[in-house]
Amino acid sequence: MTLTRRTFGLGIGALALAACGGPTTVARGTAAPEALPDDLRPVPDAGYDAWVAAFRPRAASRGIADGTLASAFRSAGFLPGAITRDRSQPESQRTLEDYLSIAVSDERVAKGRAAFAANRPTLQAVQSRYGVDPTVVTAIWGLESFYGERRGAVPVVSSTSTLAYEGRRAAFFEEQLLAALRILQNGDTTPERMTGSWAGAMGHTQFIPTSYLAYAVDFTGDGRRDIWSDDPSDSLASTAAYLTRSGWTPGQRWGGMVGNGAPAGTTLRPQPGGPAFAVTGNFRAIKRYNNSDLYAIGVGVLADRIGGAGPLPATFPPDANGLTKDDRIALQRGLTARGFDTGGSDGVLGKKSRAAIGAYQASIGEPATGIPSPALLRSLG
Repeated sequence: MTLTRRTFGLGIGALALAACGGPTTVARGTAAPEALPDDLRPVPDAGYDAWVAAFRPRAASRGIADGTLASAFRSAGFLPGAITRDRSQPESQRTLEDYLSIAVSDERVAKGRAAFAANRPTLQAVQSRYGVDPTVVTAIWGLESFYGERRGAVPVVSSTSTLAYEGRRAAFFEEQLLAALRILQNGDTTPERMTGSWAGAMGHTQFIPTSYLAYAVDFTGDGRRDIWSDDPSDSLASTAAYLTRSGWTPGQRWGGMVGNGAPAGTTLRPQPGGPAFAVTGNFRAIKRYNNSDLYAIGVGVLADRIGGAGPLPATFPPDANGLTKDDRIALQRGLTARGFDTGGSDGVLGKKSRAAIGAYQASIGEPATGIPSPALLRSLG
């Protein structure tokens, strides 16, 4: 298996969409400790402490200085929430229709166009150096951290050491921890500023530490590859550098929907009965960033929308419960009108919508299965 920046199970491939989880993220700047939920704050754990003690000589043998280890672990600790989240990663994949409903929502498109306009000089300079379409760089930024609003507030040394200690993917996360320590030793940031997702993805475009070491660049010329700053310049350039080294071809489109002006390329239909896409080598370069067809299509479609294209003229079949997207939106709106909170009306029936369905079913004397149906929609009038 080729290890991509996010092969290890994070990101929009599982529809994490923004720094791997909502409540652990904050808008702009370095997160204050109170931004974290209780289970992502360090707690005493004797087993973790013993693991850290055993890890220190291993780190020293890999070139990590005692001073770096001391400063990195001064405030680090065991995060039970990182293990809980790691063990509860979703196994099922959303449909392309649901995926695009979130990844290319009206809000994400509008914010993307605004972010593109606000950062146009930087994006153009990045394109001049690396040859990558600036709308694609912006789209990755939008999917990874909602254009910098949700970069993650979890201390990376704590998260990676906790997951290395836990053992399910111990070797992988120990390598991420060692890479994080090298970043600190190089002086690119401090332990306090090195925050990210519960699994260690960092900055505006959510680099894991090993990918940071391999691909991050100092685009501003201040001597630091600062992907944690409010200024997204180094992050955007690092993303373009990653794509370039992954085989990006300047001037080539990523692909497009067949029948909608798509370029010549390999044909791909990720959802039975849904639209087919023709994709190019640049699609495969995007997949090196996150090894998911849905992710790469989401990036491509969002990039097109940021660049001024209209909504994708695609039709999708009813879902497994016999409901179209319009039906699911009507269901959410009907539930909300009756006081059952679905968290919005986007046609994507996530946990909150299914809980609302179950509560409504119970209120009318039906089994609270949380499963939608045409009959349930009709009952809402």
